[in-house]
Amino acid sequence: MNKLITINKRAYFDYEILESYEAGIALQGPEVKSAKAGKIDLTGGYISFDKKQTPWLINAKIAPYPPAKGAQQNYNPNQPRRLLLNKREISKIIGSSQNKGLTSIPLKVYNKNGFVKLEIGVVRGKRKFDKRETIKRREVERKINREIDK
Repeated sequence: MNKLITINKRAYFDYEILESYEAGIALQGPEVKSAKAGKIDLTGGYISFDKKQTPWLINAKIAPYPPAKGAQQNYNPNQPRRLLLNKREISKIIGSSQNKGLTSIPLKVYNKNGFVKLEIGVVRGKRKFDKRETIKRREVERKINREIDK
């Protein structure tokens, strides 16, 4: 059973999602509890690869867990976190991210069988008129739902 922890709403507005992958996140003990409590912020986060093709989650903030004061001295909430993917998925993400205009970003964080999982999306940035179209479509859906509810 999957329990949604947080979603990167800005990503769904600013980008067109082409593919998505599920990855595990290597977290320390207090970070897991903080993430499960919903104290994680994905806005501005992205996926980067080092020379050994290891995927890293960069610029995602996990707030310190308040009860673990002593265990989290000198804690950096924005530190890079290693992602757990198999080699085939890593090569697919790297290959598609090398195309012009594509990048990979975090979309959702959820709890799956007690583990914190991250949904990664290979995305293309929307242009201004695409964003306007999204806003118009959302407003039309709201009006329809209001009329149905009456």
